Amino acid sequence: MALSDFYASHPYYKTRLRLNIRDSKRDVVGAAAAALYLIKNGEVKAIIGPQNSMQAKFVINLGKKAQVPIISFSATSPSLTSLWSQYFFQIAQNDSSQVKAISAIIQAFGWREAVPIYVDNTYGKGIVPYLIDALQEIDARVPYRSVIPPSATDDQIGQELYKLMTMQTRVFIVHMSCKLSSRLFIKAKEIGMMREGYVWIITNGIANSFSSIEGSVIDSLQGVLGIKTYVPETKELENFAIQWKRKFRQDNPNIINAELGVVGLWAYDAIFALAQAIEEVGFTNIGSEKTNASSNLTDLETIRVSQNGSKLRDALLGVRFTGLAGDFNLVNGRLQSSTFEIINVNGNGERKIAFWTPENGLVRKLNSANTSTYSTSKNNLGPIIWPGDSSSIPKGWEIPTNGRKLRIGVPMKHGFSEFVKVTLDPNTNKTKVTGYCIDIFNAVMETLPYAVSYEFIPFAKPDGRSAGSCNDLVYQVFLGNFDAVVGDTTILANRSDFVDFTLPYTESAVSMVVPLEDSKAKNTWVFLKPLSWDLWLTSSCFFVFIGFVVWVLEHRINKDFRGSRLHQIGTSLFYGFSTLVFSHWEQVLSNSARFVVVVWVFVVLILTQSYTASLASLLTVQQLQPTITDVHQLIKNHEYVGYQENSFVLGILKEMNFKTGMLRPYNSTNHCNELLSMGSANGGIAAAFDEIPYMKLFLANYCSKYTMVTSIYKTDGFGFVFPKGSPLVADVSRAILKVIEGEKMRVIEKAWLGIGTNCPDSNTQCLGYKHK
Repeated sequence: MALSDFYASHPYYKTRLRLNIRDSKRDVVGAAAAALYLIKNGEVKAIIGPQNSMQAKFVINLGKKAQVPIISFSATSPSLTSLWSQYFFQIAQNDSSQVKAISAIIQAFGWREAVPIYVDNTYGKGIVPYLIDALQEIDARVPYRSVIPPSATDDQIGQELYKLMTMQTRVFIVHMSCKLSSRLFIKAKEIGMMREGYVWIITNGIANSFSSIEGSVIDSLQGVLGIKTYVPETKELENFAIQWKRKFRQDNPNIINAELGVVGLWAYDAIFALAQAIEEVGFTNIGSEKTNASSNLTDLETIRVSQNGSKLRDALLGVRFTGLAGDFNLVNGRLQSSTFEIINVNGNGERKIAFWTPENGLVRKLNSANTSTYSTSKNNLGPIIWPGDSSSIPKGWEIPTNGRKLRIGVPMKHGFSEFVKVTLDPNTNKTKVTGYCIDIFNAVMETLPYAVSYEFIPFAKPDGRSAGSCNDLVYQVFLGNFDAVVGDTTILANRSDFVDFTLPYTESAVSMVVPLEDSKAKNTWVFLKPLSWDLWLTSSCFFVFIGFVVWVLEHRINKDFRGSRLHQIGTSLFYGFSTLVFSHWEQVLSNSARFVVVVWVFVVLILTQSYTASLASLLTVQQLQPTITDVHQLIKNHEYVGYQENSFVLGILKEMNFKTGMLRPYNSTNHCNELLSMGSANGGIAAAFDEIPYMKLFLANYCSKYTMVTSIYKTDGFGFVFPKGSPLVADVSRAILKVIEGEKMRVIEKAWLGIGTNCPDSNTQCLGYKHK
């Protein structure tokens, strides 16, 4: 049809394309033999074919050697382009062009993992590197690759699917032949993998052939999403489809409802392009040259080289026209067409839900005015019916169905056991794990909207000792030995290169704790300190002045204020100072004097009460101040400082220029207290450096002796550790926020860390005598 249509529309062309057909019998060797025969004996100027990517690999090399263009409209594997032949033309969408559309769908729904299921041949494996790269760009992981042999039996397919069921990932990308995929989906439905919660995405190799899939297979594809090549609807395509169906029915009267796929349209356009290129070249000299005339050489060594092959190649690269499949434009021998339809299998057929373009991403309609930026929003997708006839968006993962509990690694600690404590129950001989971090993790898992089975496994050697540092424990998750780590594990940048952390559930930063000392020493003259010297002097003057005023007002009428001059002076001074203790026995007679005395006694009352309160405070309340507040002063004075054993804090202190010999480890709160009490000069330490949660625990026990003065290093706090890309991270992080904001967090902190309780070692200060 393509040849007749082309020359009917170009009757003035001088050249005519004649087809020389050779059957490859769907075999790789057969394809190579057919191509060799056509080049050597048929002296063809171009080969249209082969049919698939496996056949194309050897045929491409033959075409390169003979300089005969190889034009394929159905070999789509990206691996064929790595052969780099100027004589190979891929008149079909390269499989790598659809990986961005697949990743856009996965990103739209926030799925973090996907498993490719592909056939074990050139066609299946060719897309995998490009697909993994596209998924990594959106931070989606590929935890497993499911490879199906081309000749796999139904039992082998079922065995592989059962393996997938035991994994937590529920997003699968299927890339294989239409025939093999039909068997796979039938088996998937049979074992229960086409129910609610699963996500299946088929590539365009399957979606483009959807019209040829039997109805029984379509029933197994319900809810599947597909990437399908977009073919513009034109009047020419509509007329051609009518003509093709009429001719197909004449040639195949027993086949009903046949549909022409996009591969047929590519084949039609390929014939048009080749006929146009041949007319441009003209073929004035149609001969070929033998590379070697020796009779002892093989057919491959005596293959003929086309004299006009390079001209035909250049002519094909320059062909431009609008074909039935869209714009025909070859760049580096590959068809440039990258628009895809997103389909959803529902009922008896497919339903178009969106488009994907390299410029705009996911769009509801093409040529829309609101597509100025690249979008991966699920709002641009139409309604989707998911497997299991569900309208709820699958979360993309489930707890594995093999019954295996999550293996949670916990550190084996011999100090600070309030955070994690591992004990062996002598009655049951089973390990028991408790502590602050464990209670928080249990509370978080109870908050999740679904049940998760897990068990705590100590990171320990057979003799019960720790098997390594915190970094070693975290690395076990990367190696796959643990499914998660729960403990006092700090979120650090270098650790996040290998694992994912949840949101922190504790405060962050590394702080310094130092001893307290009383800044105001008690001595014999402490009774003078409640009042300032100017107030002492002013008060004394007023006592004398009040005595003088009372004498002036009373000595004429009151005999108590008469007598000798010395007696009158003594009486006046005694009366003035006796108002301090209200013990004066002289009586005043005049109203003026009484008024003065009443006012002055009130002033004295205020003064004495203030003095008493201030003196009591000085004698009984400690004026505590930290012994040191500057880290650099510790370094300058060559003071010994402490850090928790096996902690990353050691590295921080070394980076701050603390000498290794000045650093002393501690392994518990009691040990830290002992070192601080001894002091740097007596074999102890002047300050302790640790993370805030440890310091809070320490201060809860020794709050009257020490204080936290400064933060020297910013951290993100404690977090739970999961493998890279684990879907549990997001749900657990949300659950952590709920626990932190609730009352349960305060109960756990009070139970394990003592936060919120009174200081256990506070005591009342007694009075004493200190001579300086």
